Amino acid sequence: MTADWYVLIEEDTRTTERADGKELRLHRWMLTGTHRIGPDRTEAVAAAEDAALRYLPGLLARHARPGDEPARHALLTQDGAWVVWVKQRHRECHIRVTTARLVHAREEKEAPPKSLKEKFRSAVEGPPPAARPWAWPPGDEADQT
Repeated sequence: MTADWYVLIEEDTRTTERADGKELRLHRWMLTGTHRIGPDRTEAVAAAEDAALRYLPGLLARHARPGDEPARHALLTQDGAWVVWVKQRHRECHIRVTTARLVHAREEKEAPPKSLKEKFRSAVEGPPPAARPWAWPPGDEADQT
C-alpha cells in the first residue's frame, strides 16, 4: 500500500476577519480529499485531470441547484498539479488537484497511561524534559544547545 498513488484535492478556504476597522480576507489551502488510485501512475494522472474538470467545491455544492454548471478554468502547472478556478453566480472558489505517491505510513501509537505513582512523581519533580527537535544532518543534535 505504500507504493500506491493518490489524488489530493485542496480547496482555498477564505475567511474574513476585521482588525483596526479593516476587512482582511485570509486565504488558506485545506486538504479536502485524499483518493487512493492504485499502483499505476498514469491512472492517477488521468484521475487528477478528471477531478480538476469535474470536482465541485463544498461552498458551491451547498448552494447549487439541479442543472447548474459553474464556470471553470483549469490550469495545468509544469509540475503536473492542476489549479482550478470555479465560479457560480456570485461565489467563486479555487482548488488544487495533485497526484502523490505514498512512501511512508505509520499508525498512531499512544503511550500507556501513567500510574498513580508516576502522576505523584511528576507533580513533585515537574514535567520531563522536552523531546529534542529534529535536526539535519544526523548527528548534529549535540551541537545544538
